[in-house]
Amino acid sequence: MDRKRVQGVLGPDGVIRAPEREIELNSLFASVFSREDGREVLRYLRSISIEAVGGPGVKPEELMHREGMRYLVGIIEQRMGRGRNG
Repeated sequence: MDRKRVQGVLGPDGVIRAPEREIELNSLFASVFSREDGREVLRYLRSISIEAVGGPGVKPEELMHREGMRYLVGIIEQRMGRGRNG
């Protein structure tokens, strides 16, 4: 039995999707976060993740949690850039 091979592209989240779906997702992120309310939400997310400093006493569990938050903000920003740049 031949299985049809699905052609896909690797997204910034590490998931392989159809190219059309990646384009759609990137466009959605660019649209949502280019509006003033979206930019304000992104500023907030950056402030609690990427711009937050744990200091020398941070526990490993808290650090892992923060890294997960940073990862998600990074995905949002990558998708925004890809959506704006086509």
